[in-house]
Amino acid sequence: MRRLLFLLCVPAIAQVDLAGEWAPRFHEDQPERIPGPEIGDYLGLPITEAARLRADSWDASLLTLPEHQCKPHPADYGPRGPANLRLWKEVDRDTQQTIAWHTHISWQAPERTIWMDGRPHPGPFAPHTWQGFSTGEWAGDVLVVTTTHLKTGWIRRNGVPRSDQATLTEHWVRHGDGLTLVSIVHDPVYLSEPFVRSTDFEVDVHQRIDPYPCEAVEEVPRVQGYVPHHLPGTNPFLKEFPAAHNLSGESERGGAATMYPDRTAGAGRQTIAPPALSAPVTTLAVQGNVHLLAGPLGNMAVQVGPEGMLLVDAMAGEDVKAALQTLSKKPIRTIVNTSAGSAHTGGNEALSAAGQTITGGNVAGANAAFPAAIVAHENVTARMTQAGARDTAWPGNTYASSHKDLFMNGEAAEVLHMPAAHSDADSVVFFRRSDVIATGEIFSPDRYPLLDVANGGSINGEVAALNRLLDLTIPADKQEGGTMLIPAHGRVCDEADLLEYRDMVTIVRDRVQDMVKKRMTLQQVVAAKPTRDYDPLYGPGDAFVTAVFRSLTK
Repeated sequence: MRRLLFLLCVPAIAQVDLAGEWAPRFHEDQPERIPGPEIGDYLGLPITEAARLRADSWDASLLTLPEHQCKPHPADYGPRGPANLRLWKEVDRDTQQTIAWHTHISWQAPERTIWMDGRPHPGPFAPHTWQGFSTGEWAGDVLVVTTTHLKTGWIRRNGVPRSDQATLTEHWVRHGDGLTLVSIVHDPVYLSEPFVRSTDFEVDVHQRIDPYPCEAVEEVPRVQGYVPHHLPGTNPFLKEFPAAHNLSGESERGGAATMYPDRTAGAGRQTIAPPALSAPVTTLAVQGNVHLLAGPLGNMAVQVGPEGMLLVDAMAGEDVKAALQTLSKKPIRTIVNTSAGSAHTGGNEALSAAGQTITGGNVAGANAAFPAAIVAHENVTARMTQAGARDTAWPGNTYASSHKDLFMNGEAAEVLHMPAAHSDADSVVFFRRSDVIATGEIFSPDRYPLLDVANGGSINGEVAALNRLLDLTIPADKQEGGTMLIPAHGRVCDEADLLEYRDMVTIVRDRVQDMVKKRMTLQQVVAAKPTRDYDPLYGPGDAFVTAVFRSLTK
C-alpha cells in the first residue's frame, strides 16, 4: 500500500527544464554549418530527382537579390547555423502551467513559439511562416515538437530545397549541461525518406546575443526581374566537389539508394495529406478590413465595414451567400471581377441582385436602390459577351485604362490592370489601408499559372505582372508578413511566397526560351520536362510548358 501511495504521488509526466543560454557544439558537421557545404554535395540526403535538379540549377548569387537577403533560417535549419540559442518558458500566473516554450537564435534573430497548451494547428488557408506553427508535448523527459505551416526552405545551404508542404518533428533532450536536438523532416515533395539529423549545444552562462537588424540593399545592379540560376546541364561548379574528393560521381548525388542500398528507394516515404476542408466554403480574417472566402472553385476577397461589403470575384452558390452573412450583415455594394472565368464571374448575377448600390439624384430619384455594381476591365465584359453570358451578369462599371480607383469603408482600393498576363482582362485589387492584395489568376501558390494565350495571355506578361506585385508588396521584419496576398487558389501568402513563385515562373520561362532558341519543336520541349523539378509541388507541367512555348513563339 505504501508503495502504491508513493507511485500515485509521482508526477505522471517528467518535465526537464530546458531554459537557459546554449552555445553550439561543432563536430564533423562544422564545414557544413559554418563555411557552408560545397556545390553539388548531396551526400547523405534522401532527395528526389526533382530536388536534385533544383539544387543543380541553384545559383548562390540568388541571395544577393534584395528580396532574398533578409530571409532567416527556417525552424528546421535555424539551429544548424552559427546558432547561439536562448530557450525560455512562458508560465500561466494562476495555474503555474507552462503555456509555451520560446526560442531565440542569434543569426537573423528569429524567434519561435512552441505551444504547450493543446491548441490545434491552423487550417490549410492560414499563412506559412519561417518558423511555422509548433506544438509540443512531453514524452518522459524528452520534449517532442511538431511543426507545420513552414515556408519553403532548404535541406542544405547549397540549393537543396525543402518544400512548404513539409512537416518537422523534433526531440529536445537535455543531459546535464548538454542539449541535443534531433530533428526529422518529412517532405512529400523533395524527400523520398524522412531526413534525420542532430545538433548539440552546451550551457554558456556568459553568452550574449546581440540584436540582428537587416535592411535589404541593392548589392548587384540588375535588370528588374532577373533571377540568377543555371540552365539544366550548364552548372560548371558541379564537377568541383567530386573531383576534389575523388568521388565516383554517383554517391555525392544523394538519394535513398546511396544511403540504404539494401532498400527500395522511397520505401520509407511518408506522404502527408493536406488538411481537408471542414466545409465547402470557409472564411479567414486576413488583416485590416479584409477576409478570405475560400470555396471549391477558388478564393474571393471580402472587404467589410460600416458601408457594406466589397467583393473581389464572385463564386456562385448559396453557401457563398451564407458565408458572406457570417462576415457582415451589411449589403454587398460592389463586386470586382479580376478576370472573365466562371470561378470569378459565376456568381455575378446572384450576388449583385442580393446586394444594393445606393444612387439617386437625376439617376432615378432620390435614395433609389440598384443591384450591387460590378466592376472589371472592359475585356472581361467582352469575353462574357462572347461566351453568351446574360447581360445582368456583365460588369456594368468597366475601365479601359491602367487602373480604377474605389473608396469604401474608409479605405482606398486600387483596381490595377495587368496586361497580357493570364489573359488580357486581368486585374488585381490593392486594399491600401489593410495592406492586402487580391491577385486573381496572376498568382496561386499551389499550381502553375494558367496562361490563356488565345485571349491575350503571355508568359512575359505573367512574369511582368508578378514583378509588379513584388513592387507593391512590402514585407515586415524577417521578410515575412507586411503586405498580404489573397491568391486565386490556395493559402494566404506574403512577399516571400510570391518571390518563390516569381522565381519558378521566370526559371521555367528561361528554360523554354533557351530551347526555342535551339529550334526545338513543341513536342521536343514537352518531352524534355523543363518543369520536372517543380512538378511535385505545382502539379503536371505539360500544359504550362505548352502555353509558355506558344506564347514565346506566337
